[in-house]
Amino acid sequence: MILGKYSFGVGDRFGHQGKAQLQAIINASEQGVNITPVWNKSHREHTIIKTTPASVRAEADEAVRALGWNDSYYVDADHIGLNNIDLFIDSSDFFTLDVADFIGKAADENDVSAFTNKYKKYIGSLAIPGIDETFDITEEQINGIARKVLLAIEEAGKIYRHIAEAKGAGNFITEVSMDETDKPQTPVEMLFILAAVADEGIPAQTIAPKFTGRFNKGVDYVGDVAQFAKEFEEDLAVIAFAIRKFGLPQDLKLSVHSGSDKFSIYEPMNKALKKFDAGLHIKTAGTTWLEELIGLALAAPDGLSIAKRAYAGALSRFDELCAPYATVIDIEKDKLPSPQVVDRWSGDEFAGALRHDQSCDRYDPNFRQLLHVAYKIAVEMGEVYTNALERHEEIIAQNVTENIYERHIKPIFME
Repeated sequence: MILGKYSFGVGDRFGHQGKAQLQAIINASEQGVNITPVWNKSHREHTIIKTTPASVRAEADEAVRALGWNDSYYVDADHIGLNNIDLFIDSSDFFTLDVADFIGKAADENDVSAFTNKYKKYIGSLAIPGIDETFDITEEQINGIARKVLLAIEEAGKIYRHIAEAKGAGNFITEVSMDETDKPQTPVEMLFILAAVADEGIPAQTIAPKFTGRFNKGVDYVGDVAQFAKEFEEDLAVIAFAIRKFGLPQDLKLSVHSGSDKFSIYEPMNKALKKFDAGLHIKTAGTTWLEELIGLALAAPDGLSIAKRAYAGALSRFDELCAPYATVIDIEKDKLPSPQVVDRWSGDEFAGALRHDQSCDRYDPNFRQLLHVAYKIAVEMGEVYTNALERHEEIIAQNVTENIYERHIKPIFME
């Protein structure tokens, strides 16, 4: 299985927007830009929403059938490990191997020594095409990187082989995820991480590194855009170099996680992809759930009442809902509107505060981030919420498609 040059991961908390999401991909295809859709959902989301991996496969298959999509598509077991992989084996054909918890844990000293000896040939000055500076590599540096990452890559190898034993090699897409770490990987670290991936026999088609700055849920990138652009270009250059040097898959490409709504970095990403003629996988998640709330708010009065109920519930359970996402949200609680204020809003006012349109005076990133992590409130509404999604499918679908196509696909891959 080959992922394709460009691919777009879409999350769908409640499994109702598969067709609307796919329509955005079709819109791009009609403009000559081919993007592979990948539906992704994590074990944590399934646990909270009380869904199963099979439901994501069913949603994707139904969307593809309904819209007559004839190209490839995938279902991603998002951020999985050996402890939960078996739940996803049957229904998924894309696996994001999350080994961040193993980074920094001591690898076997014999493995570290063997790795260091194998790559001693890179000691000295190293030039990587596409990167202006050269790198002075020492034996101590290689040894230090091996100590830091080898155990994590070995764990990724265990997960990969477990999947391959069940599904057969070549019957699924493999991503190695290292984005949930404390610090970004340097170009030299990326190089030897990819060497370790090759040594472990993992045919990775995407790799998700850590970047400088904050990738908070549902809002724009927070950080030095120029520094991000530099790191992004360096990663593209290192991947191209590693493919040639280590025999990695020719279609290996960069993956950006929590990629939704990071509007300020889309232009440099677009330029870098063109400069290097490189592919990209970008993963999004909760954006669709927020577009559902926007659509409901515009579907007054019953849809708006549900949206307001979700906000009131979220604010009353602020600490509970925010705790699992503490590292990827920045909410100024004292700036959030009270439920009494929100209750007086019209549908347009609620949508204006929630929709990620920075040119709108009503847009409120604190409001948006809180609702982003508040989908548990909708889960507890049960059929009250899901029936509303079905009643107001048209306006919600319009918002979902427009958000993915206009705000994400076009600036990243087209403009």
